[in-house]
Amino acid sequence: MSKRLEGKVAIITGASAGIGFATAQLFAAEGAKVVVGARRQAELDLLVSQISSAGGQAVALAGDVRSEEYAQALVALAVERFGRLDIAFNNAGIMGESGASTDVSEAGWTDTLAINLTGSFLGAKHQIAQMLKNGGGSVIFTSTFVGHTFAFPGLAAYAASKSGLIGLTQALAAEFGPQGVRVNAVLPGAVDTDMYRGMNDTPEAQSYVTNLHALKRVATPQELARSVLYLASDDSSFVTGTASLVDGGVSITRT
Repeated sequence: MSKRLEGKVAIITGASAGIGFATAQLFAAEGAKVVVGARRQAELDLLVSQISSAGGQAVALAGDVRSEEYAQALVALAVERFGRLDIAFNNAGIMGESGASTDVSEAGWTDTLAINLTGSFLGAKHQIAQMLKNGGGSVIFTSTFVGHTFAFPGLAAYAASKSGLIGLTQALAAEFGPQGVRVNAVLPGAVDTDMYRGMNDTPEAQSYVTNLHALKRVATPQELARSVLYLASDDSSFVTGTASLVDGGVSITRT
């Protein structure tokens, strides 16, 4: 490993599985001390154990990203245990209530936006405040191509919440760039995670989704983690305000 994050401290939400889990492992292997968050304590404990066994440093705090107190607690834990905060990957999210938009409940709509958009804002609000004390940092959101370059029927709440993250990315990048805080969003295509398999639980469904991509396959969580690493590291020191497509060509494929 090149240790591109040596001496850095990172918060990663949605770390109990999938992209967040893989990113926490990669960040730690690259030298970062990581604070991992999600709702499931047992999965976080497993992640911390794996990182520690590999020689890294990690600490977990379970909670709900809809809570501003949880956002504050993650930052406080980073500072208490590791002395600073340099990187935040606001990755927690849900697909939310799906189906015809005329049938989506107000509660389903509100909950999807609360987790995907408001939760990310609350995280960034406190993360950036801490980063400013260090002279800067890197904030990354997990958005999606859905609602940006491509649309699926029945996913209005998901598309709206994830598209909102792109506007939030741009607003925060413009606001805090002069103070050394970079803000970017990564936009995955289909990734082989529990969420993906839950939505596409037949060979036919998986074949359909695979064929939407120019690469004719879906990504692994580790592939997405490497793109997040780029945005977190000094390799992207002149990159901010971007909606970075890591989508296997799904946005440009029509065959």
